[in-house]
This record gives sequence, structure tokens and C-alpha cells, in this order.
Amino acid sequence: MQPIILTDQQIAQWLGQLFLPLTRYSGLLMLMPVIGTRLVPARTRMMLAFWLAIISAPLLPALPALDLLSLPTLLILAEELLLGMMIGFIFMLVFQVFVLAGQFMALKLGMGFSAMNDPTTGISVTSLSQFYLLLVTLCFIGMNGHILLIEALLRSYQAFPPGAIDLSREHFIEIALLSSWLFEKALVMSLPVFAFLMVINIAFGIMSRSAPQLNIFAVGFPFTVLCGLLMIGYGLNNFLADFAMIIEQGFAHLESITLTR
Repeated sequence: MQPIILTDQQIAQWLGQLFLPLTRYSGLLMLMPVIGTRLVPARTRMMLAFWLAIISAPLLPALPALDLLSLPTLLILAEELLLGMMIGFIFMLVFQVFVLAGQFMALKLGMGFSAMNDPTTGISVTSLSQFYLLLVTLCFIGMNGHILLIEALLRSYQAFPPGAIDLSREHFIEIALLSSWLFEKALVMSLPVFAFLMVINIAFGIMSRSAPQLNIFAVGFPFTVLCGLLMIGYGLNNFLADFAMIIEQGFAHLESITLTR
């Protein structure tokens, strides 16, 4: 029986076939919604990236042979990590649309004091933002959005094969411009509550002029909060439509930025 002889070049090539997709998956799982939060331990994310790299290896195009101890290989791995992080960051902005909308509405209602620690990011957000974030997370998991993001990363190998990633200045400018899209969509979601509260404030202004002895601050604050919460509850009837529209636009931005040259 002939002994199996493995050369250093063969071992390096096999390790390169694993390290390239592992690095891109690691960047995605570092920032993507749900899995990239603080609720999922880093060790779990690394194990998931490792198994995804092994499972998806037969689906990937031919990967270049790498010298693992060279500077060009280090630069290629950095590009792989950056591309995966870009895909995860774009969809993290999609989730922040709903968080920011909740912040707008909570501050308008005077509920900015009802803040709580967000376990996914570790920062303090309003209770209304946390409520919207939970809704979006459940809808995202229900539509298998995490699987769609992994599929998008697989399709990114067609536009940006390993060793030939050419991220231009326009790619980073488009990602920076997503901040304006983030504020625009959050404001559009908040506009019905803003308009409703403006009408209530105008009514209280007329009441304060016609009856100066009425303590508007004592009456107006709880009434405003109650009407605002009722308006938010009524607006949940259109939440799925808003979610579908924003998710569709998020995938469109993902397609234009990281899946096409």
C-alpha cells in the first residue's frame, strides 16, 4: 500500500480553500442582524462561519492558490473580511430604520425617559424602539432573512471572486449615502404619529387660549401619550407592508453595492 504523501503546497492550498470563505463569512456574521448581535457569543459565530465555509466550499468558484505566510495573502484576507462586513452592515442599517423610527415617535410623545438597555447592541434605546426591534427581528427570522443574507454572500463570489475584489471609491460612497435613506424611511414611518400629535397640540393650544385657568400640562401629557400609543397601535396594521417595502429596498441596495461591480 502506497503511503499518502502531502506536500506543503498541497496543505497550503487546502487551507486557502477554507480560509477564504471562512474570512468572508466571519465578516458577515460579525455585523449581520440577529446573529451578529451581542446575544450570540463570538465563539458560536466563529463555529457557524467554519461550518458554513465547509458546506459551501463545493458551491464556490475555483479559488486561487495562496501562500499563507505572504503579505499578498494577508491583503486578500483583509478584502474578504471587508466585503463580508459590508454585506452585514448594509442590513444592520435596515434594522436601524425601525429603531430610529421608534426613537422619533418616543421623543415626540415625551417618552424619551422610558429608556432601556438594548441587549443586542449594549446601548440605551427607548422602549418603543426596542418593541419595533423585536417585531422586525421576528419578521426577519420568519421570512428566513438570515438564509437570504447567506445566499447573497454566496452570490457575491460571482461579482467579487477571491483575489479579484476591486472595491472602488463609489462602493463606500454608496454605503455612506445609505444614512440619508435611513433617516428618510424612519421619518416616513413616523409621519402619521407626528401629524396626529400636531393636531392634538393645536387643539390644546386653542383650549389654553379659551380657558387659561385649565392646567394644560397636567392634562395634556397623559392624553398625548395615550393618543400617541393608540395611533401607533393602529399603525401596526400596516407594519408588515412597511417591513416588506424596507426589506425589499435593503436587498436592492445590497444588490447594487456588493453584488455588482
